[in-house]
Amino acid sequence: MTELPALSGKVALVTGASRGIGYGVAEALVARGDRVCITGRNEDALKEAVEQLGADRVIGVVGKAHDLAHQTAAVERTMEAFGRVDFLVNNAGTNPVFGPIADLDLEVARKVFETNVISALGFAQKTWHAWQKDNGGAIVNIASVAGLTASPFIGAYGISKAAMINLTQQLAHEFAPRVRVNAIAPAVVKTKFAEALYEGREAEAAAAYPLARLGVPSDIGGTAAFLTSEQSDWITGQTLVVDGGIFLNAGVA
Repeated sequence: MTELPALSGKVALVTGASRGIGYGVAEALVARGDRVCITGRNEDALKEAVEQLGADRVIGVVGKAHDLAHQTAAVERTMEAFGRVDFLVNNAGTNPVFGPIADLDLEVARKVFETNVISALGFAQKTWHAWQKDNGGAIVNIASVAGLTASPFIGAYGISKAAMINLTQQLAHEFAPRVRVNAIAPAVVKTKFAEALYEGREAEAAAAYPLARLGVPSDIGGTAAFLTSEQSDWITGQTLVVDGGIFLNAGVA
């Protein structure tokens, strides 16, 4: 690992960050000098991510995002280790089903909402009360372009991400002026989570994008770094679409 910059004095909690988008976000924050707590379900993967990011600046707390005890433990551990939690990035998510919502198992729908929406609210509440209410900060919710329009065959996921976008607005309104809350809505990013959408046909999938490629985790990491920086101090309640231009094709025959 390359030499790290001086510490920024800021601390972030990034959920679902042992790999993929969450890891890309944590990597971007560490690269600018933040100390970071990352969470994930798999203990071995989480330990490996901590080592890769730098164990002198990063800690990991294993658990499931929708578990209230895990949410509490992650925030408490961050406060114990670093004394503050300026930034929260709600990245943990799931999409365990593919098919029409007419046949969707409602228990699966509940699981999607618990992980993708309710857990984000839980983490936001806990970071607010632990630090941000009195000291300020920023929250970034990882939504999806699936939450902006119809998303055939991943409808439950899309509906949950639409809820995440509205949650962002609700939190931004309630937490102002101390805490800014924004969302990022990526299109397809090359991660294990999304590989079913492009595996074996990446060139074909990328051809639909005006920028001629799929996203990579660092694209979202850089955006999250911006939304938690002083450069975005007058931005709150917004959803920044990071999609390689795919929405430019909307309505094109």
